[in-house]
Amino acid sequence: MKLRLIRRDAASRLAMFGAPVLALILTCMTSLVLFALLGVPAGKALHSLLLKPFLSWYSFTEVLLKMAPLLLIAQGLAIGFRANVFNIGAEGQFVIGALCASAFPVYFPEGNFPLMLPAMIIAGGVGGTIYAGIAAGLRIRFGASEILVTLMLTFIAIQVLNYFLLGPWKDPRGFNFPQTVMFPENALLPLLFENVRPNISLIFALLASLFAYLMMEHHFRGYQLRTSGLSPKAALYAGFNAPKMILLSLALSGLAAGIAGASEVAGPLGQLQRSVATGYGYAAIIVAYVGGLRPLGIIASSFLISVLYIGGDSATVSAGLPVAAVEVFQGMLLAFYLLTFTFIRFRVQIDRSVSA
Repeated sequence: MKLRLIRRDAASRLAMFGAPVLALILTCMTSLVLFALLGVPAGKALHSLLLKPFLSWYSFTEVLLKMAPLLLIAQGLAIGFRANVFNIGAEGQFVIGALCASAFPVYFPEGNFPLMLPAMIIAGGVGGTIYAGIAAGLRIRFGASEILVTLMLTFIAIQVLNYFLLGPWKDPRGFNFPQTVMFPENALLPLLFENVRPNISLIFALLASLFAYLMMEHHFRGYQLRTSGLSPKAALYAGFNAPKMILLSLALSGLAAGIAGASEVAGPLGQLQRSVATGYGYAAIIVAYVGGLRPLGIIASSFLISVLYIGGDSATVSAGLPVAAVEVFQGMLLAFYLLTFTFIRFRVQIDRSVSA
């Protein structure tokens, strides 16, 4: 007797919507046990994780601040994932985007460069695109795995960041901290609301979501990408250009990550620091999958993960929850989502036949 997974012909919309909800419920139930084993008040920890971000206007706006880069990067990654092109190095493209954008305020600290902010956003996007293009070129020319290449390029990007912050771009008045000068006013993104930190990068992310939806659901290029991911042989038979699909997928994900990096230094940081590499590129992978690789689902999952970020900070203070436990919570959420999604797309068949 053995178990076999048989792919279902189609999954209902209700089941697709229910998968992340069920995954969240299972994650919360498992976390109650985990928190109890850690000696942390489980109810208080979950209250801080999931509810506290909504109890004050400031906390809620911090959720929106975290949501912007996660949403932007995840939408770019999801396009590639649906085309069976796996960019795991969005963190590196994010850092390179931040570096390229920072060049303008570093070399024009007085803010006397016309159109400073648009130039920063464009430079960040171009930097992220080119950096992702390296992996695309190696995949197309030599068949190198984009998973390994993009991941290794991330470590290189971190070292490039360290070089500039400890060398030519280090602020001479920064008390020896590895950071650049503070950016001038015309190098900072406008705020969405007064006296809080969210800026128009959230609008960039929502526009990217609209672009991803229109492209993947209503454009022939999106159909080509989806077909390449679902059935490479069918895509080849239809005459779709596989190298072009790889290049387009990685370029779009690199573009999104680069713009997110530029928005981060032109937004809440206001300068280039080591802390720019905070793991948004890795967390966006969770966001993309929990959102079902669909633009609308990714908007919801990016909001949820942002709530966990802000709630996790609160839980470490108010409930004594270890920082690692918050990361475990995010990991369990992805694991349970993949588990529930598997049973939505496949059914289990018991094969009782015994071969002679």
